[in-house]
This record gives sequence, C-alpha cells and structure tokens, in this order.
Amino acid sequence: MTKRLQQLLAENDTLLADAATGTTLFNMGLPAGHPAELWSVEHPEHVTALHQEALENGAQILCTNSYGGNRCQLERFGRGAQAPLLATAAARLARKIADQAPDPVIVAGSVGPTGEIFAPMGTMTRQRAVEIYTEQARALREGGVDLLWFETLSSLEEVHVAEIVARDCAMEWCISMNFDTAGRSMMGVSPTEFTRKLDKLAYKPVAAGANCGMGASDLLRSILEMAASGTDIPLIAKSNAGVPHFHHGELHYTGTPELMAEYALMARDCGARIIGGCCGTQGAHLAAMRDALARTPKSSRPTLDQIAQALGRFSNGA
Repeated sequence: MTKRLQQLLAENDTLLADAATGTTLFNMGLPAGHPAELWSVEHPEHVTALHQEALENGAQILCTNSYGGNRCQLERFGRGAQAPLLATAAARLARKIADQAPDPVIVAGSVGPTGEIFAPMGTMTRQRAVEIYTEQARALREGGVDLLWFETLSSLEEVHVAEIVARDCAMEWCISMNFDTAGRSMMGVSPTEFTRKLDKLAYKPVAAGANCGMGASDLLRSILEMAASGTDIPLIAKSNAGVPHFHHGELHYTGTPELMAEYALMARDCGARIIGGCCGTQGAHLAAMRDALARTPKSSRPTLDQIAQALGRFSNGA
C-alpha cells in the first residue's frame, strides 16, 4: 500500500484538491443525461484538459472521472459491463497528467454512491455493495491511482463498505459525506456521528470530511462539528461554488472566485487539511483559493456567525 498522501500531509499544512468534474465537462459539451464517465474513452482529450487545468491552477490532488462509474450506476444506461474499463481509463488519464507535474500530485480514484439505499429501507445489501465497489476499486488501482476517494456518501453502512473494500484492496482511502439536510446527511447522520464511527474503525481512512451540499457556509458548519468531535483524522472540505443556474446554455454557479478564496481560508481555519471545490468550482475559483492560502496566514477558528457573514446564510435560514 502506498502512503503518498500521508507523506504529503506530513510535509504540508494544507493540500489543495481539484475542482468540479461534471460541471466542467458539461461546459465542454457533455450532453445532459450522458454519463460523464463515458468521456474517458469517448473524449479523453476533454478529461485530460480538465485535469491539466486543475494542475495548472494549483491542485495537488486530482480526482478521476469515475464518480458515477460503478456497475450499479452505469446499469441505468445499459453500460454496467463497462465499469472496469471506464475506471481504468479514467485513472490512466489522471495519472498521465499527474506524472508530468514537477511536484508530487496525488491521483485519487473517485468512488460515488451506488444510487441505491441499503436494506431494510432499500434493497442494497452490504455484500452486493462490497462487490460493486471492489470491482471499481481494482480497476482504478490497475489504472494507477494512489488511493480511493469515496465521496458524497450518506450512511454509516457505506462507511463500513468503504473500509472493507479499501482494506481488501490494500489501498489508502479517504471518505466524505454530504451533509445537506439541516446539518445531517440524507440518511440522518451527523458530522459527529460520522467521525466517531471512523475513529472506531480498524482500518482508518487517511482523511475524511464533507463535500457538495448546499453551499460553503453549510459545509463549514459540518467541518467545525467534525473538528470539535476530537477526531485526529485529517479533515477534507470540498464545497460547491454556490447555487447552480443556466446562462447562455452553460451551467454556472453563484460562487465567485473571491467567495471561494474566502471559503478556502475559513476552511483552513475551521481545521480542514485538504481543501478543494465540488460542483461549480472551475479553474478560476481554484486559482483564487490557491493564492489566498499561499499569501494569508492561518487565523483563529471562526464562529458560525462569522461564517454566515462572510459566505452567506445557512440553508436553514440561520
């Protein structure tokens, strides 16, 4: 098992993760409803350009174009059998760009939700989820990723599955949840419950945190709660760049580069060690985040009022 991320975390106060995959590819012409993961073989030049832009704007962690690339998600488009091929292709594209960088860059194998709910509320079982994710993880490893990056999850059952898959594949792993329902995940998990579960695992993630959600304020509230839980796991903050809207046929988000720069600083002050952007975050946002982190000294941990004043009200109106 490689330990490249652990080494970089030991050498740096913060690491900059990359920006949005789906939003960027959509603005490059990805048709609505067409799986972004297919572009790793249909239009590899666009996926390569996405990674190159992130690298040029300071990203030290590149997430592969494989978020919805598990068999369960791809079966909805009749492409389930292509899951291993697409995962390996996505990993190789990111690996090629990372290996051209003058400084170390981590290639993280993005693993998103299966899209199904676990029993007894749904039909997904732990065994089936392990099989689905193991197939994807092994293909990502074959393509050269440094670690697995489980993201936008919502249940503690998914935490157990991620641990099993990472352990059995002998890979470093990171994990983040989406806390977009009044400070809890879709399945009712709080940030504190999440970190307490992680702290009890035998095979712990290298980093954990929150991604996506309703905006920067809500995400940082989750990061503050995780930090207050006392966990020693390095924290990840990967917020959306505001709220989406269409303009001249392109998908844009309301978060400006200046706002995302302020978010990056506050994320660091809240305790995040890995800071990036999720939906809507583009190269200009990433560059502003990079520059702000480089030139601004770390400050004291902000209060919820300070976060709301700087980044906007919380989604519950606070």
